[in-house]
Formats: sequence, C-alpha cells, structure tokens
Amino acid sequence: MHVDVATINDPEVRELAREAENFLTSHTWCRSVVAGRLAFAIPAVLGVFLFDIVPAQPEIDATLWVVVGDVPPAYLAVDPDASWQSALAGYVDEMRLWIAAVRAGTPTTDLIPVDAEPTLEHADMLASRLDFIEAQLIEVPPASIESAG
Repeated sequence: MHVDVATINDPEVRELAREAENFLTSHTWCRSVVAGRLAFAIPAVLGVFLFDIVPAQPEIDATLWVVVGDVPPAYLAVDPDASWQSALAGYVDEMRLWIAAVRAGTPTTDLIPVDAEPTLEHADMLASRLDFIEAQLIEVPPASIESAG
C-alpha cells in the first residue's frame, strides 16, 4: 500500500520524501513532479517512493521509483505495479554493478550515477549497506516488515 507523500506524518520520512522529490527535479529531464507516494521507509535511513512526473524528454518514463536515504539517491524505471521490494532489488542490482566496476578499476560512466567518488572505501561502505538492505528488507516476506510514515 502506498501513502501520498502529502499525508506522511513522520518528520524524518517527510524529509526523505523532500529529498526524493528534490533529487528528481534536479535533473533537466524532469519538468515537474505531479504526485508522490511512499512505498516504504525507515525514518532518516531509507525511503522508497513512487513518483509521477512530467518528463522533459519523450524517452523518460512518467512514473519512476526513487530510493533515498543513507545510500546514494537513484531513480529507477521499474514497473510501477512492482512491489517496493522489487524496486529496491533493482536498486541493489544497479549499485552492485557500480561496486564491481570500482573494485575492478573499470569506468563507471555507463552505470547508474552514484554521488560519491569511485573509491574502494566508498564501494565497501555501499556494499555493507546493500548487504543490510538485501538481508533485512528484500529477502524477507513483505508482511514481516513495517514501514514508517
């Protein structure tokens, strides 16, 4: 179940929603955000949102998943009917490609943009966060996880 971002009660989750919206509108391909929905959040740690936007370019999807928090922000063109866990799994997969490239010393320019220098230290920090996300949020039954909001 998704919650309209305008109705989020928790101030830390509201801040994650603002961060996600600001992340989207910082891109030239996003004219504006039409609507946002919270899919899952851990206050001040992680937010998974689904946003409807007015794209400035025809190849940009009008509905995007956005992941923000104590991880690099990212948008994903994943099926809007997918679960938040599927969207988060897609995020983890893309970030693991970045980590692998950094560890191999290969370019990251064609991978998901990460707002950190491509260093081994940053790759290791991100990998540990992704390990937590996989073990505690993705590889568990959805009913066993409670979202804040």
